[in-house]
Amino acid sequence: MEIQNKDVWVFIEQRNGKPADVSFELLSKGKKLAEKLNGSLKAVVIGNKIKQLAEETFKYGAVEVLVVDNPELEHYRTMPYSRILIELVETHKPRIILYGATIIGRDLAPRVASHTRSGLTADCTDLQVSTVKYLKHDYKNLLLQIRPAFGGNIIATIISPEVETQMATVREGVMRFEPMPNPVKGKITEIPYIACDYDNIIKIIEQHRQENKVNLKGASIIVSGGYGIGSKSNFKLINELAAAVGGEVAGSRAAVDAGFIAVDRQVGQTGVTVRPKLYIACGISGAIQHRAGMNESNKIIAINTDPDAPIFSVAHYGIVGDVMQIIPMFINEFKQKLR
Repeated sequence: MEIQNKDVWVFIEQRNGKPADVSFELLSKGKKLAEKLNGSLKAVVIGNKIKQLAEETFKYGAVEVLVVDNPELEHYRTMPYSRILIELVETHKPRIILYGATIIGRDLAPRVASHTRSGLTADCTDLQVSTVKYLKHDYKNLLLQIRPAFGGNIIATIISPEVETQMATVREGVMRFEPMPNPVKGKITEIPYIACDYDNIIKIIEQHRQENKVNLKGASIIVSGGYGIGSKSNFKLINELAAAVGGEVAGSRAAVDAGFIAVDRQVGQTGVTVRPKLYIACGISGAIQHRAGMNESNKIIAINTDPDAPIFSVAHYGIVGDVMQIIPMFINEFKQKLR
């Protein structure tokens, strides 16, 4: 199948005109993918009074923004948003479309992919472009959609060789946020909104939103505990160490599932991706999903009783021992330094 269009699109998610961080992270990644394809990076913005937001995408390399601006589109609704994007995909046939793996992205992407018969992989931890030999055929410029699979036991590379458009969703924080020194002099292409009878099948009566008070992404120091901590009462030591070093408290999925810590503090593939200056992993074995969420930290200290724990493969400093003995020593030593 001869592919004509080499463009990379990024769906820019917004609420009340405020963009989601993940959208700009995907623009940064999309720029690199477009360069690899010798194509163009384009953004798609749907909403109301969003021209300023559209212009902001030029800071991240978008050369064109497809804008659908109308008061009816002020809030995300499944039917009009998916219909608009489906029509744009069917008309322009971009090579790649990226979405944030958010509530909106997870609702929108599968609908567009299903209707346009495009390939879609969810929760990717990396995206690359390469030529692949598959079933004795060479497929040029395929999107390699990389993510943990089978409970995190392997890293899978997923391809969609027989489709014209390839799609992927990516969690916030997975891709690097890289604004350009000088914005691109791009263009804004306005697409008229034409109402459809079924756009208003679902109506928004009221909205109640609560902002997340936990900001692990912005923390420079994170102290994270795993199932190896043993119990919720023992997890207090993690809080004490975090308080001593001025860091945020986090945990692995196993610690969350065990009830040691709240889910909004979970680091990993199914939680938050972080890149602090210092990450202290206490009693965390280091499954693939967890490492995917913290392995780009500037410095990693791991404490575990198992010398063969996978966490040591990404740690800069490893301590083999009981966290219940080592953490109090850490706290005491740090307090001594402050005297």
